[in-house]
Amino acid sequence: MTRVLLFGRLRDLADWREKVFDPPPATLFALRGLIAAGNADLGAALDGPGVQTALDRRLVRGDVALPKGCEVAFLPPMSGG
Repeated sequence: MTRVLLFGRLRDLADWREKVFDPPPATLFALRGLIAAGNADLGAALDGPGVQTALDRRLVRGDVALPKGCEVAFLPPMSGG
């Protein structure tokens, strides 16, 4: 199983904060594809500029393998001042 967390506007687009995918996809790109298949607007937002991905609380880039029982968090662009 893979636990997925969404924050900020990504959560608002999805209308969920946390979701479990079981069986888990093998890679991050496969997971994004599953999410996009269920919600095209969310899929587009995940591919947008500034969105970061954390795997087990560590930022990752590109396509990575998803170990069993992992947690994936999608973080919207941050702003501040």
